[in-house]
Formats: sequence, structure tokens, C-alpha cells
Amino acid sequence: MSQLDVIAFEKFNTKIFELWAKDWLLLSSGDYSAGRYNMMTVGWGSFGVLWRKPFVMALVRPQRYTLPFMNEFDSFTLCAFPEQYRSALNFCGSKSGRDYPDKAKEAGLTAVASGMVKAPSYEEAELVIECRKTYASVMEEKSFMDPATAKEFYPDGDWHHIYFGEILEIRGTEKYLAK
Repeated sequence: MSQLDVIAFEKFNTKIFELWAKDWLLLSSGDYSAGRYNMMTVGWGSFGVLWRKPFVMALVRPQRYTLPFMNEFDSFTLCAFPEQYRSALNFCGSKSGRDYPDKAKEAGLTAVASGMVKAPSYEEAELVIECRKTYASVMEEKSFMDPATAKEFYPDGDWHHIYFGEILEIRGTEKYLAK
């Protein structure tokens, strides 16, 4: 894939609900240069403005191998891919880095250094969002306004860890640029 262009925050444009729920994103955390990182496919999250900064919110279950990386390192990336990489996203969402030490290679993806954070991005990506963590928390059953939601999505009590990241840079294809 060719080099991605930097997209100013105010020029970033996408169908947010499709990006998260249909297209999916690859969340990566760790230190690319040290060879200590992991990635997982995510389909739940949000974009917005918080504390006067553009942000992304991503969720990670406690059993995911990516969780210790998210807790230890101060940055993460979110990457979107063309449809031809759907099987790679399926792999990264269903296989653990505990079992696949070079998960990116196994998925057919090429990890590369990011521009502003230590977490990797991927040569095949058509969108790269680089983030610095600004807040982390764990969902709690008592905070659900509708107990049925907690029971439906967390029957085992494996509450998501929530990470807010300030968006430092967005790079992408013309597909993600406001016209």
C-alpha cells in the first residue's frame, strides 16, 4: 500500500458506526522497536472530543492478551483495512498472542513503526489513528442503568476495561477525508 496522508482532525470523515461495528479496527499496544506488542480486533468504541482534545475510546476484555500491553504502555493505535484483509481481522480477533508470538505475521500483516507512538501500525492499513492514553477505567455492574444489559453482555462478570486516548495523528486514504 502507498504511504498514507496525514488527515487533520477536522477533516477526518467516516461512517463511524460502520467503522466500528461492520468494518472493525485493529487495536495495537506495546513497543514496536522492542518487539513487545500485541494486537486484537475491536468492534466497540467511540470517537469524540473530551478535555478539548480529539479522542478515541476503546474497550478490552480482561481475558485478552492485549490487556497487559494496554495497561503497561502509554499509547495505542487503531487501524482500518480494506475488505481484502477481513480474514486477517478475523484471525486477530479470535486468536491469542499467547499462542501466536508473531500474530501479525500469522495474520498476513506487516507491522511497522508508527510516527508518533511506540505502538505499531500496519503497512496494509488504509487508516491509522495514533493515540496517547489519557484515562483508563473498568466497567462496574453497579454503574449499568439497565441491569439486563449487564446480564446479556457480561454473564461471567468479565467487565471491559475502558481506555480513552488522545488522538495525536490520523493518517489515511482519501476514503477518510471530508470532501
